[in-house]
Amino acid sequence: MAALIKVRLSLMMFLEFFVWGSWYVTMGTFLGANLGARDQEISLAFSTQSFGAIIAPFVVGLIADRYFHAQRILGVIHLIGAVLMYFLYQSQDFSEFFPILLAYMILFMPTLALVNSISFNQMLNPAKEFSVIRVWGTIGWIAAGILISAFAWDSQAGLVDGLLKNTWLMAAIVSLILGVFSFTLPHTPPKAKAEGDFKLSEVLGLDALSLLKDRNFAIFFLSSILICIPLAFYYQNASPFLTEIGVENSTGKMTIGQISEVLFMLALPIFFSRFGIKKTLIVAMLAWALRYVFFAFGNADEGVWMLLVGIALHGVCYDFFFVSGQIYTDAHAGKKFKSSAQGLITLATYGIGMLIGFWAAGIISDFYLLSEGNHDWKSIWLIPSGISVLVLLFFMFLFKDEKIKPQNNL
Repeated sequence: MAALIKVRLSLMMFLEFFVWGSWYVTMGTFLGANLGARDQEISLAFSTQSFGAIIAPFVVGLIADRYFHAQRILGVIHLIGAVLMYFLYQSQDFSEFFPILLAYMILFMPTLALVNSISFNQMLNPAKEFSVIRVWGTIGWIAAGILISAFAWDSQAGLVDGLLKNTWLMAAIVSLILGVFSFTLPHTPPKAKAEGDFKLSEVLGLDALSLLKDRNFAIFFLSSILICIPLAFYYQNASPFLTEIGVENSTGKMTIGQISEVLFMLALPIFFSRFGIKKTLIVAMLAWALRYVFFAFGNADEGVWMLLVGIALHGVCYDFFFVSGQIYTDAHAGKKFKSSAQGLITLATYGIGMLIGFWAAGIISDFYLLSEGNHDWKSIWLIPSGISVLVLLFFMFLFKDEKIKPQNNL
């Protein structure tokens, strides 16, 4: 892959995840502090991600794989997204906020599959090349979190003044930049244009479901759904948890997770090639269980190191499962339906699994809400830890290790 193409793809990843990281980490805290939302309303807001992810395979399968260039769709979505982000910046209450966020996430979630598709299309060996490109997405997420704490939007004084609303304006500006930049990305033409008779399954991207006929991939798919139930607890509750127990500049501290993500993503090709897909995924799920144990027993004083270790484990959790899963999915998809296959794994993880997880996290957080307005966080965090252990055992005993063959994507 040419150096200039690597730079362009890396910048695409940086901007894509900067937009998401600008508001996603602090949304729970923002909704509680600025709009007075309750636990189950916060859960509903995070669930918009899952609704978007469930629709994503059909959007990408219908459009990117069959009719239009992926980079053009990416540009249009982010230009519309910039407008919606500005409307969220101006929202005054949850009833006004929620439908706009839902519309935005239905548009945004397909872009996660699109940026992967655009990247894979330029690669001869994704197992070695993809992590070097994808790591810039993590750096973009880190940059957004550091800026939020640098501007003190998430400080106690900033929360009182309602400054977290500025995260939506920052996301709007960067989304506009990415929307324009997307039209300069390498051409990613549709690869599943009809050859002969029209097939509805191709139009809807349902051909990727044929991957589930492979027993190993079906177990991986189901494990992806199940492990994202505890993952939802982290995304929904981590920021409100750290803020509630008195951790200062919590958004900046949470970027430790993304910094570790960078390190583990760079190490992933070596670990992946040496130990294989099964051991890589097992390590990820074990890290998930340990992270929540650290959260359960840590605090903002002498136990703050446990919180920081728990945050740092995010790199292992995310890279070793999600990035490995994307490479594994790409290897199984073949050349024709790469976009719809990536959309399918997005459906499993960000869609079905996290929808269940956000719903469960909202109910459990509300159940452990104490009379003084705080939460019994120890009980809350031990539940996703236990779920992670059960998923680990399921995967470990049923999934058979296999070697991933490099795919020629050009």
